[in-house]
Amino acid sequence: MRSFLYVLLCPAYSLAAPQIRPDNNVLAKSGTLDGVPLRQIPEKPPISQIVAAAIPRDEWTVTCDSSQAGNDCSNAIDDSPDTFWLTDSAASLPQSIVIDMRSTRIVGNITIQPRQDGTPNGNIGQHQVFLSEDGTNWGSPVVVGRYYDDAKLKTSIFTPGSARYVKITSLSEAGNRASVMSIAEVNVYDATELPPSPAAAGSWGLTVDMPLVPVSAAIEWASGRLLIWSSFSWNGFYGASGHQTITAIYDPVTQLVSDRVVTNTDHDMFCEGLSLDAEGRIVAVGGNSDRGTSIYDPISDSWSDGGDLVKPRGYQSQATLSDGRLFTIGASWSGGSSTDNPKDGEIYDTATNTWSALPGCPVDPMLTSDPEDVSLGHIYRGDNHGWLFGWRNGSVFQAGPAVAMNWYGTSGTGSQTAAGSRASDKDSMCGNAVMYDAVGGKILTLGGAPNYVNSYSTSNAHIITLGDPDTTPEVATINSMAFPRAFHNSLVLPDGKVFITGGQYYAVGFTDQTPQLIPEMWDPATQAFTQMAPISIPRNYHSTGVLMPDATVMNGGGGLCGDGCDTNHPDAQIYSPPYLFNADGSLAARPVIDTVSAGEVAGGGQLTITTSGPAVTNFALVRLSSTTHTVNTDQRRIALAPDNTDDNSFTVTVPADPGVSLPGYWYLFALTESGVPSVAKFIKVTIA
Repeated sequence: MRSFLYVLLCPAYSLAAPQIRPDNNVLAKSGTLDGVPLRQIPEKPPISQIVAAAIPRDEWTVTCDSSQAGNDCSNAIDDSPDTFWLTDSAASLPQSIVIDMRSTRIVGNITIQPRQDGTPNGNIGQHQVFLSEDGTNWGSPVVVGRYYDDAKLKTSIFTPGSARYVKITSLSEAGNRASVMSIAEVNVYDATELPPSPAAAGSWGLTVDMPLVPVSAAIEWASGRLLIWSSFSWNGFYGASGHQTITAIYDPVTQLVSDRVVTNTDHDMFCEGLSLDAEGRIVAVGGNSDRGTSIYDPISDSWSDGGDLVKPRGYQSQATLSDGRLFTIGASWSGGSSTDNPKDGEIYDTATNTWSALPGCPVDPMLTSDPEDVSLGHIYRGDNHGWLFGWRNGSVFQAGPAVAMNWYGTSGTGSQTAAGSRASDKDSMCGNAVMYDAVGGKILTLGGAPNYVNSYSTSNAHIITLGDPDTTPEVATINSMAFPRAFHNSLVLPDGKVFITGGQYYAVGFTDQTPQLIPEMWDPATQAFTQMAPISIPRNYHSTGVLMPDATVMNGGGGLCGDGCDTNHPDAQIYSPPYLFNADGSLAARPVIDTVSAGEVAGGGQLTITTSGPAVTNFALVRLSSTTHTVNTDQRRIALAPDNTDDNSFTVTVPADPGVSLPGYWYLFALTESGVPSVAKFIKVTIA
C-alpha cells in the first residue's frame, strides 16, 4: 500500500545516507543530533528528485474556479516552478483546482510547490483534498488541515484510493494576507494497492495536515478538540529556544486546524512531562525549558504559568495520583544529569501550583543500563520516560522501561519499594505500557529496545497485575507481537482491546528506516495479536497516538529534526477500528447516548444513562489521553456492567477507589453486544 513517494523518501537503511548540517555549532562539532549520528539522518532530497517520481502529466488538464491574467491554472502543471496559478483577487475563498489525469489509477499522495517569486500571497493554509473517478461525485475529503506558511514543498500522504480526478480546495490563505490561492506546481503519485476490507483490519481514513510536527498531544474535554505542539520551532527543537511553544488545535467536528504560538509562559514545552490533572487541565512540565510548568485550561482556551520544578528536567514521565496531585521522576535529557544531581521524585499540588521534593523517591532503582550513559560518563538516557501509573492511596507504580519495577509512595518525603522484575523481559526503552483493565490492576507492556538509539527493538509482551501498594505484582509473559517495535503508540479502546501502531525495528531517532507499517490489535480475551490495515506514513521517533471522542484513533507526527531533515511528518491519520464496520465493510449502526444523569460523579457514585439505536449491553469509561515520546500515563479503562431499568435506560456504578477511578475527565462509551461503541460523552470523576 506504499506510495512511490514514500519509497523515494524512505530508502533502505544506510549509514552512508547524506547528513544534515544543523546551524547549532555544538551539534555540528559533535556530529550528532540528540545522540543520533548525523550520517544516519537522511537529508531531504532536492525537489527535482521528488517530482521525478510523480505520475507523468503529459496528457493532464486542469480547471479552476478563477485565475488572474497571466496566472492561469495550467501553470500548476507546466513543469516550471517559476510560473504559478493565482486566483482572481476579486473572488473569495474557498477556491479549487481540479486535475484530470485522463485515466483512473490508484493514488496515495500529492505534492504542492508554492509560488517561488518571493511573494507569499496565496500560500495555501486551511485546505481539503478530494478524489473522484468521474469528476462529479467527490465524497468526503481524504485530506484536511493547514499547511505551514512558507515556500517549501508541501506533501499530503493519504490512504490510497482509486481516482481519475483530484481536487484541491483552499479554505484560507496561510498568512491571512489576502483571499487568494496560488500553486506553482502540483504533482500526484501512484500507490501500489488499495487497502484491505475494514471489517477485519479497520481503516485508515482522513489525513490531517498540520502546521507543526505533533510531538505532544492531548484531548481537551470542553469541546473534544485535539491539542498538539512541537517545540519553539514547528519542525525542530535544537538551538536557542526563544522560550515559546508552537501549538495547534484540530477540531474533529469542523475538520479545521488552528495554530497559536504560546509565549506568555516563557516555556519551550518540547520533551516535557505531561498529564491531565483532576480538573481536566493539561499540565506540561520541564523539557527544553527545564524548570517550567505550563497549564492549558480548556474552559478559557488559554495557557498559564504553573510555577517551577524543584529540579530541572526533560524526558520525564508524569502521573496523576489518586488524590489529584501529580508525580514526576527522572529525566536527565535536560537540566543536568542524575549522576550529579539525582532527579528524584517531586509532587505537584494543583491547588497551589507548587512543586515539592520527595527525597524518599530515588531515581536510581528505575535506571536502565544504556551504553550511551557509560560512554558519556554520566546518566543521560537511563532515567527517561518512566512507565508510571497512579494507584491506591497516593502510590505510583513504575512498570518500566527498566526491567526493574518499583513502587513509589508520595506521603511525607516519599518512599520507594522494589517490586521485582518484569519476568523474562529486558530494558525496554521507548516501549509502551497500557492499563487496559483498571479494576483488575492489569497493565499490558509492549516492545521497546534495550537502548534508546542504535538498538534492535523487541516484540516482547507481558501482563502485570497490581495488588496493594508495596507488594510484588504478578507478571506473566504472553505471546509476542508479530513485529518488534520501539517508538510506537498503544491505545486502549472502548471494547477493552489495545491498538498498537507505528514504531521501528531498529531504534534510531529521526529516520524513517525499518518502520513497522502494519499495526496490531491485542485482544485481552484471547491474548492474541491480530494484524490490522497498514499505515501510509511511518510513525517512529516523536510520533503520537490518541483515542478520539468518536472511538477512532489519531496517529501522527515523527521527526522534528529541522529544515534539512527528510523525516518530519507534520500530519496525522485517523484510524477506524474494525468495531465500526459490518462484515461487508459498510459502516456499522452505532448506539447513541442520549442523556446522562450528571456530567460529574464521585467515585462510588452512580450514573443513569438513556440510549437509542442498536441495543446496548455494556458501558466503559476510558480516561482522556495525553502523550509524548511514547508515554501516555493518563489512559486507562474501566468496564461498567449496567443495571437495566428498561431496554434503553441503565444505571452504572463508578468504582469507589480513586486509585482505580483516577480523578479527572473520562470518556463514557455505550457498547453493543458485538462491541460497537457510541460516540463518547465526557464525565468528570471526582474523589468521594
